[in-house]
Amino acid sequence: MRKRSILVVSPNSAITDFLKKALIASGEMTVIDHLHSAFDYIYNDIPNLLIMDLKGDPEGVGLLNSLKEDPLFANLSVLVILGDCDQVPDWENLLVEDYIWHRDLEKDACTKVDLCFSRSNRMVEVNPLTRLPGNISINRQIQNRLDNGISFALAYADLDHFKPFNDKYGFSRGDEVIKITGRLMLNIVRNKSLRSSFVGHIGGDDFVCITDPLLIEETCQEVIDAFDCIVPSFYDPQDRESGYIRSYNREGHARQYPIMSVSIGIVRVEKDQYSHYGEVTSVASEMKHIAKKSMKSCYTVNRRIHTPISETIK
Repeated sequence: MRKRSILVVSPNSAITDFLKKALIASGEMTVIDHLHSAFDYIYNDIPNLLIMDLKGDPEGVGLLNSLKEDPLFANLSVLVILGDCDQVPDWENLLVEDYIWHRDLEKDACTKVDLCFSRSNRMVEVNPLTRLPGNISINRQIQNRLDNGISFALAYADLDHFKPFNDKYGFSRGDEVIKITGRLMLNIVRNKSLRSSFVGHIGGDDFVCITDPLLIEETCQEVIDAFDCIVPSFYDPQDRESGYIRSYNREGHARQYPIMSVSIGIVRVEKDQYSHYGEVTSVASEMKHIAKKSMKSCYTVNRRIHTPISETIK
């Protein structure tokens, strides 16, 4: 099981040195001086907990809120350290889960961190493997855009031949493929669409992303190219050279399975085109099943005009 990760953002070496010792059993810790320097780290591998030192950092609150307002990182658990002379924050304008006064660090740090982890574990919409939002958040993101008349595109990605790979090489290597897929999609979507984007992990080897309709095909092609480039490295040299593995199907019969590929179904959504998130995900799933008929990684786009049911009733 992956050890929990803690990112500490503070320029104060006394604070970071104390936390390294006090939280040694709580998880793997990374220390960075300032939050703006930590963005790349967070985008590449979302930590389980961010501990942010706000003492003497006038930019800290704005940067922190900017991060938490991003749908990709709304579920990142944040514990802030407040200076003893600081005023009690306006909690409606500080998007954090908990806080601790500097004077109470030695006494309460371990307890506060354990509470943050407990809250995080109860958040069912966060996938524990990839740290990406799960089904509840995915459906909410889609419905919010529908309710507000926002045009967007949704892509539903699924790995082909993942089960036989998992059966042959084991869950540990399979989990690594899942994690790298989520990371690839997160980084590519972030680089393309910034704050209007969203990436979620449905579960298993299924992912979704939401982005600008004009960018969706280019984004998905980049995901495909990156996946096809990286995934062969997860195979043993002999299997990689052969281009397939030998495994068993659901009936227990031995057969050959090619190197994993990724199939993506895309649906573009215009204002008033759909009313419920289930309609959108259903079309994306249909497009994904069409894409899976290909022998290699590809995406399929829904180009049909959808007429809301209410408009067809006379």
